Amino acid sequence: MQDLKELTRKVKLEANRLGFPLVGVTSPNPPEHIEFYREWISAGYHGTMEWMASKRALYRRADPKNILPECESILVLGSPYPSPNLNRLDGKIASYASNQDYHEVLEQGLKNIVQFLEDSIGEPLPNRWYTDTGPILEKDLAQRAGLGWIGKNTTLINQKYGSYFFLAEILLGIKLNPDPPFSSQLCGSCTSCLDACPTNSLTAPYTLDANLCISYQTIENREVIPVDLRPLLGDWIFGCDICQQVCPWNQHKLKEGEILEEFLPRPELTTLDLMKEQGLSQDAFSSKFKNSPIKRTKRKGYLRNIAIALGNLKSTGSVPTLAQALQDSEPLVRGHAAWALGEIGGEKAQQALLEAAADEENPQVKEEILRAQSKLA
Repeated sequence: MQDLKELTRKVKLEANRLGFPLVGVTSPNPPEHIEFYREWISAGYHGTMEWMASKRALYRRADPKNILPECESILVLGSPYPSPNLNRLDGKIASYASNQDYHEVLEQGLKNIVQFLEDSIGEPLPNRWYTDTGPILEKDLAQRAGLGWIGKNTTLINQKYGSYFFLAEILLGIKLNPDPPFSSQLCGSCTSCLDACPTNSLTAPYTLDANLCISYQTIENREVIPVDLRPLLGDWIFGCDICQQVCPWNQHKLKEGEILEEFLPRPELTTLDLMKEQGLSQDAFSSKFKNSPIKRTKRKGYLRNIAIALGNLKSTGSVPTLAQALQDSEPLVRGHAAWALGEIGGEKAQQALLEAAADEENPQVKEEILRAQSKLA
């Protein structure tokens, strides 16, 4: 077998070549923040994401060897994506979601790294790899592998790349030379992220209540968005970048060559026409967002989010579009369209709500219509 130091050097270079400029190695020791994670779950801050709170998930997160008993080292990788386009039109999408689904892009790179190692040592290698999909505390591992520190907004921050990068991990049944952990906390006294969050989802430094987070509400919440949160969502229709946009460590732009081509923004996702988007059929939605992270929210969640954005933008020009949305097959879309019409107001909005009230049979949607009507009365 090759010298471990040399093998570690070579696999890092291969990872760099495959689009991971951030690479570190750490041990399979239990994560330092596991107790914090348990307390976070106990507080209910994970919202409806029950897969994070199951006994099996907690057991596996507590020790990487509960996932891969043969694990001797963990390769932690980071691949940058573009910072947000602050000049984009109404209808904001989190920067990471403006192009091809990162799971699909990074998956092949992770497989290639494992193949490189197996070719190097001349035998199959026990392994497991993840990119935001596995029951591990990836930011804990990344900090321990020297990639950066966990910021007050709960993202991992690197001095060069800020927090605009994807994390991935490969659990390996082979020992590699570990890197020293990143031991500094460089947020200092800054509280920009906490101060900027419209919903106060950062309840304290390093603590995120997902129930209040715009990203959670627009992506993971598949049902009705709480009425009191809707005005705070602004025109975010998938995810949110606010706590990253204001971070001093993100006030720089990467060169185009530093980012995989698959992660460069698709033009059609930086110039959205929200009124056209509100009318997307299921087939049009599926076609437009094939291989995109946005498919996760499904059509009904996407149109729900757009209705809220239109309501917050308060353009009377969107009233006919929202009136049409009151006829959508999905109750979730109809209910939020009614709310939006109540926010915009005017005779046409009142008429649309009146007509919808006469035909609506779903009790939740009916309640939304009546609430909107009472606001305009």
